[in-house]
Amino acid sequence: MSLAVSDRDLPHRDTSDRDIPDRDIPGRDASGRDIPHRDTPDRLPDHQRSPMRFGANYTLGKAWFHGWLDLDLDQVRRDLDGLAALGLDHIRVLPLWDVLQPNRALVRPAAVADVVAVVDAAHAAGLDASVDALQGHLSSYDFVPSWLTTWHRRNLFTDPEALDGQARLVGALGEALAGRPGFLGLTLGNEVPQFAKAAHPDPRPVTPAEADAWLARLLEAARAAAPSSRHTHSYDDDVWFVDSSTFTPRHAVRHGDLLTVHSWVFTGVAHHFPADHPAQTWFARYLLELAAAWARSGAAAGSGAAVRFGDATAAPGTGQRATTRDTARPLWLQEVGAPVPVLGEERVPAFAVDTLANAVTMPGLWGVTWWCSHDVDRSLADFPELEYSLGLLTSDGVPKPLGKAVRDALPGLREAAARMPDARAASALAAPCDADGRVLRSRTAPGSEFFAAWVEAAEAGGPPRIELPGGATAVVQEDGR
Repeated sequence: MSLAVSDRDLPHRDTSDRDIPDRDIPGRDASGRDIPHRDTPDRLPDHQRSPMRFGANYTLGKAWFHGWLDLDLDQVRRDLDGLAALGLDHIRVLPLWDVLQPNRALVRPAAVADVVAVVDAAHAAGLDASVDALQGHLSSYDFVPSWLTTWHRRNLFTDPEALDGQARLVGALGEALAGRPGFLGLTLGNEVPQFAKAAHPDPRPVTPAEADAWLARLLEAARAAAPSSRHTHSYDDDVWFVDSSTFTPRHAVRHGDLLTVHSWVFTGVAHHFPADHPAQTWFARYLLELAAAWARSGAAAGSGAAVRFGDATAAPGTGQRATTRDTARPLWLQEVGAPVPVLGEERVPAFAVDTLANAVTMPGLWGVTWWCSHDVDRSLADFPELEYSLGLLTSDGVPKPLGKAVRDALPGLREAAARMPDARAASALAAPCDADGRVLRSRTAPGSEFFAAWVEAAEAGGPPRIELPGGATAVVQEDGR
């Protein structure tokens, strides 16, 4: 049985019209350009003031996220100095939910102070910081507080008291961080929608309407606490590719001040293409194009002529590619990484540089945040093998070949990003849908004919714009049927 869910049928609150004065956003001037931190106006080198942002998801060196249990600020400062030395300009901070909020009514002041201290340390190192609230899920581990599990189990998306507790934490973090130099904003949590998957060991089912209400409630809490910052949410690529996902593209594009994308080739691409196939390095750009297509689908179609998928001989359109943002929200490639078991260690540096080069000319892209800053130390047990080697730096802070390759590529990547518009063929590829604009997301996933056609076109003449009809609707299938 399947149910087509349209955003018109959901009692959501579209938050795209929230006007945030850029002059009030730390690190931005009135024209939207990045500027040095206010209290030390000359502290950042020119390349770190670029409109394109490059950063890393911060994984706390040797201790990994367990470092939040007993934060070592001296180690944090060493970690952040090492990231700044690579030429990065921001980090994403991911504190643990159960450390911050061990009881629904208790947000620990000391734990919140630790988060503030890390944001301040980042600023001192010349790095801005975005902070996630509900962790939630990290590198295959779940950190759900005890007041939501076992004898106290409740649905984190729908239970009224659970929602009150989450809003309390989001608000506490926002209030503590509002106005701190270099604070960019909150993300609700890392891929929290994965808790709604039927495949999760302890699923918390949610309908599309309930997901909409959950997002609206928590983003409202973030904005009330830190109204001058940009706040958003995140999800894995199920939202784009899995037909049973009750978090849909409409949730992704209609909530939050930035539209996030997490790009991992091991989730699908690696199952269909060898490690040296161009699909590997085009995947992040493909996700950005697909996200932008869903964002545009609620507005008028673009001027580029769309070539119907499957018509390999059709001529490219004659319309010009938009030279300014063509989505309501800036895009943020919030996670992208290079899994060694999938790619092979020798391919990792080139994969990173090619992936970033393909991504940075995407119109409307705010920035890229690499996963991750540091390797997981081998003294920690039971991680999936790929998690141990994703860092730009070793767990001891030594730059790896990956980190050096990214460091050396950043000046050229910033220059490429500044040469907008994207100098590609003004062609487009229409995503498969039925006559009513209903989309089976699996038909755009890696392994689909559409994905293969898009990669072929990208290799032949530059990445084509993806088109969806106005008002396109993701079909939500129960239990994937």
